[in-house]
Amino acid sequence: MDRIAGAAEAFDLYADEYDRWFESPGGKALFEAEVEAVSALMGGLKQPFLEVGVGSGRFAEALGIGHGIDPSEAMVEMARRRGVDATKGAGEALPFEDGSFGGVFMLFTLCFVDDPATVLAEAGRVLRPDGGLIVGIINRESPWGLLYARKKSEGHPLYAHARFHSPGEVVGMLGGCGMAVEAFSSTLLGAPAGNPRGGPVFKSLREGAGFICILSRKAH
Repeated sequence: MDRIAGAAEAFDLYADEYDRWFESPGGKALFEAEVEAVSALMGGLKQPFLEVGVGSGRFAEALGIGHGIDPSEAMVEMARRRGVDATKGAGEALPFEDGSFGGVFMLFTLCFVDDPATVLAEAGRVLRPDGGLIVGIINRESPWGLLYARKKSEGHPLYAHARFHSPGEVVGMLGGCGMAVEAFSSTLLGAPAGNPRGGPVFKSLREGAGFICILSRKAH
C-alpha cells in the first residue's frame, strides 16, 4: 500500500475522532488561529475556490471555499454535509479543467502526499492566471513540528503517514512548479502545552511558528 492510500484509509477509520478534536478547547483555539492565518492572505482572491485535501470541510466552511477534493470517502461525506461540493480523488490528478479556480488551498495536505511537486503543479494548472495558491503547513522547524514528528515516530494512526516540511522546502517546491511566492502568514508561536492557545497571527514569515501559510501566484 502506498503512503497516500494508507493515509486515506487511516482518515476513513478515524474520521469521527479527527473531526471531534476540533470541538475540544485546544482544538477550537488552534482552528481559530489557523483560519485567521489563512484569511490574512485571501484578500484579492476571487471565487470560485478549491481546497485540495478538504478533509471534513471545517476549513472550507469557515473560509467560504465551495469546492473540495479528498481521497478519503468518509471525509468527503463530512465535507458535503458542511455544504462543500466535495469530490473523492487525489491531488496528483485533479478532475478539473485548466484555469478553473481563482483560489486553490492546500491546508495541512502537503505532508500527506507522495509527490508534492505533482500536486503543486496540478494546483497551478487549475488556477486562473490571476489566481492565488495558499499552502498551509505544520512547520517542521518549530516546537509544533517536533511534537508532530514525535507523534509520527510513536505510530500515531494519522501522523504516521505524514512527512513534514520546512517553509524553505515548500518555497523551493513552488518555484520549481512555476509559482512565485508573494506573501506569508504565521501563527502558533507558543510551545505546545496541555491546553494550547493559538494566536496571534502575523502577516509575515516568523521563525519558529508552528503553522505557516504561503501565498503564491503563477510566475509571468
